[in-house]
Amino acid sequence: MKVNIELDMTPEEFRQAMGLPDVQPFQEELMNKIKEQMEAGVEGYDALSLFKPFISQSFESVNSYQKLMMDILAGYGQSGGSNR
Repeated sequence: MKVNIELDMTPEEFRQAMGLPDVQPFQEELMNKIKEQMEAGVEGYDALSLFKPFISQSFESVNSYQKLMMDILAGYGQSGGSNR
């Protein structure tokens, strides 16, 4: 059985329908603080450090995926490329 449901609503309407909190004011406040620190040139403040956790996780994911693919190919080569 296959059921398709199509909803025609904005992201805000969907968020409200799902009962999710509105985090836009928090995001705006956070971005304003980051912008103020960047403009003030706070000593020791490095904007790149904000993204470092995301960047390192992305590279780890890519490395994990590459290792998985290499392991699969190595296993495929050892089995002679046949599933018999």
